[in-house]
Amino acid sequence: MRRPRTAAGFLLAVFLGACGIAPNPSPSVSGSRAPSAQHSGNTPATLSPAPSPRGVPPVTPIAWSDCGSGLECGSILVPRDYANPAGPSIRLAAVRLAAADPKRRIGSLVINPGGPGGSGIDFVRGSASSFPKDIRDRFDIVGFDPRGINQSSEIRCVDNLDHFLAIDSTPDTAAERSQLLDGERTFVEGCQRRNGELLPYVGTENVARDLDRLRAALGDQKLTYLGLSYGTLIGAYYAQLFPDRIRALVLDGAVDPTLDLDELHHQQARSFEAAFNRFLADCARRATCPFRERGKPGPAFDALMRRIDAKPLPARAIEDDRLVGPTYAWGAVAGSLYSRGGWGVLASALALAERGDGSLLLLLTDRLNGEGADGRYPNPSDANRAVSCLDFPAARDPSAIPAKAQAWAKDAPRFGPLFAWDEVDCAMWPVPPDRIPAPIAADGAPPIVVVGSTGDPATPYAWSQSLARQLSSASLLTRRGEGHTAYFFSSCITSAVDDYVIYLKAPKAWLTCT
Repeated sequence: MRRPRTAAGFLLAVFLGACGIAPNPSPSVSGSRAPSAQHSGNTPATLSPAPSPRGVPPVTPIAWSDCGSGLECGSILVPRDYANPAGPSIRLAAVRLAAADPKRRIGSLVINPGGPGGSGIDFVRGSASSFPKDIRDRFDIVGFDPRGINQSSEIRCVDNLDHFLAIDSTPDTAAERSQLLDGERTFVEGCQRRNGELLPYVGTENVARDLDRLRAALGDQKLTYLGLSYGTLIGAYYAQLFPDRIRALVLDGAVDPTLDLDELHHQQARSFEAAFNRFLADCARRATCPFRERGKPGPAFDALMRRIDAKPLPARAIEDDRLVGPTYAWGAVAGSLYSRGGWGVLASALALAERGDGSLLLLLTDRLNGEGADGRYPNPSDANRAVSCLDFPAARDPSAIPAKAQAWAKDAPRFGPLFAWDEVDCAMWPVPPDRIPAPIAADGAPPIVVVGSTGDPATPYAWSQSLARQLSSASLLTRRGEGHTAYFFSSCITSAVDDYVIYLKAPKAWLTCT
């Protein structure tokens, strides 16, 4: 019987606290930093809504209501299909933390945390207090759930992921491949049956148009926006569609809009492989690493994964009845590489697994998938498929994936097959892609700031370099270090971004922070 999640959460919190999962800002910098955020500010933006696009009904201001913890919640209606703006509408939900210093308020800072599938509402609830005081004083911090996600006309394909996570996501036998394809077929059929009318309309261009309606409903003449990870693609499309409606745009951990799904996943496989190799090398060097394995953690990990593939592990320490097979294990490994602070708990999880207990691997995967105390998952996995399969063209032939997995294993032996098989969902997706990969220039936009991290496994640094070159008015900020995105992990980056967001002083091009 599955045990209560509260105790599981406590055990994971102990390990996370011991291993320093919290952001660890790095103050050192090479190059010149933008002016300090202590000087006097610019004149606040005029807070009047811009006119609505032709044919789209005007936006009314959001009616905010208290929703606890000092936050206010509200929503707007947006056209389901912008080609038919008089047709059905869908609800877009938002939350805000009002500016702490109303007299010095500039406007709204709208946040998207990424995904696709990430909830901006949950992000603001959990992270608004992490923003620097100058930002919280002068901006309403606003998060929204993009269409199809969480509180905004949620896409829901299945109610519980346990069955699907028990399927081997890196099949190496005909029986395992058949099981994976059958499971994916069931998942896709659930998506089509339960969300068929919405699935064609959750692509990023529609989200960017929703963002402009949200801007108008907030009363901001121009948009101030921080997009993280997939949120950078939303921001880039906004810049392309509405270059004259931007006040400040920060794109941290950029997605390259020129990529199709094959290129995207193959490059991610290589970057996760490189990050994991750095984790292994660090563990091998440190005598205190729990998974050091006499200085050879790499071979030990490969042997462990072969044993997990042959016989999934029980979760004895947390008394959970789920068995930890390859999909749970790989989820724990990949999720732990998003932050340098996750390496310690990953080493502990692998050491515990080496002793025959998959408890920590399971807890890490649950944390990645957002499982609630009642065992119910939110919908990031459902929404991620729905958005990604619209945004990134992919081969529609699942039979080609085994050869692709074998080819990608040549330069990413561990992660290549994992990312190749991840394409099975889009190969079966019932709605064709609606985005053509192409460069985005956003001609006519004011200065835009793109931020990249050299050790980012999920959005490789080369993607930020590429987007910065594509955008006609972009500067690139670089964080040298491990982990996904930079704003919350480097005081140098944070300071430069804050000066730009508050005072519209674009940082020196090619600033590098260590």
